[in-house]
Amino acid sequence: MAPMAKHFAEPAWWKESVIYQVYPSSFKSTGSGNAPGWGDIKGITSQLDYLKHLGVDIIWSSPIFKSPQVDMGYDISDYYDIDPKYGTLEDVDELIRELKKREMKLMMDLVVNHSSDQNPWFKESRSSKDNPKRDWYIWQPPKYDEQGNRKPPNNWSMILGEANSAWTWDEKTQEYYLALFTPEQPDLNWRNPDLRAAVHDVMRFWLDRGACGFRMDVINHISKPDGYPDAPITNPGAPYQPGYSMYCNGPHMNEYIRELNDKVLSKYDTVTVGEMPFVKDPKEIIKVVGAQQKELRMIFIFDMVDIDNLPGSFRLTLRDWPTTDIRDIETKYQRLMIEHDGWNSMFIENHDNPRSVSRYTD
Repeated sequence: MAPMAKHFAEPAWWKESVIYQVYPSSFKSTGSGNAPGWGDIKGITSQLDYLKHLGVDIIWSSPIFKSPQVDMGYDISDYYDIDPKYGTLEDVDELIRELKKREMKLMMDLVVNHSSDQNPWFKESRSSKDNPKRDWYIWQPPKYDEQGNRKPPNNWSMILGEANSAWTWDEKTQEYYLALFTPEQPDLNWRNPDLRAAVHDVMRFWLDRGACGFRMDVINHISKPDGYPDAPITNPGAPYQPGYSMYCNGPHMNEYIRELNDKVLSKYDTVTVGEMPFVKDPKEIIKVVGAQQKELRMIFIFDMVDIDNLPGSFRLTLRDWPTTDIRDIETKYQRLMIEHDGWNSMFIENHDNPRSVSRYTD
């Protein structure tokens, strides 16, 4: 066995912490928000003693920012405010104070691959081709076939609806904008330094307010390839093709995350977890979590979550699997971290999956 790497052996509070995901809308309602029946921030605060008893050190809250809720908060319309369904900024301040009393912390769910189409940034961007924020999102002119019919810039399919194009037509400015998940979630253009600076400011705002760090939603989607080439044909006969191979761990992703760490995260004592779906190459993983890379503390590797999923069914069809797969997966990635001076997160479920107790014990 390879000798234990220095970083792997060094203690750190975030390495020993138990992180518990709270899905706020269904966790507990106190009626303090403006949506009866929805869970709220005060509901989380009211259960801190229970969570402490369970051994929880860090609460990871799914998005509570202001949002039209097209995608349950993963479409953020205001990065600096709380959705009134969940409460107020003051409720978050109270939650952080109460967590601190119990030696617990709050990790926020940050969605910066895309925003809501109701975000003021996007409203400005789509208002005119000359608007200073036009380049904060990804706009492209149409293509045309031989008959003169308008077509999207490439063949990428939408992630949450693969029968549809990932590009949405804007009638006013006569261009398409990229929206990988839904038309209401336009992708941010990380090539633009002003956009990146704005994201940095958002992170500083919440870290200064007392958050201990971030779970970063689909952070490996933030860098798209130059020219937006077509994706390989993996679904013959379909008009649009999955584009994962084109934009997952894109050409400038590591550069952007390293800058984010250098300008923001390194100034605080933080925990960071990057959600990085479709990534299995050990070299790509270590580029992000290796101690010398100075990017993120950990990422979510989906091998364990996908252990019982039938490929291509998006976790809707389960398959039988040998229990030795658990050992093999965990051994593989623990050895990777030991040998290459990184750190791994240990997780078996999240809000995109059925509960593991139901999946594994049926």
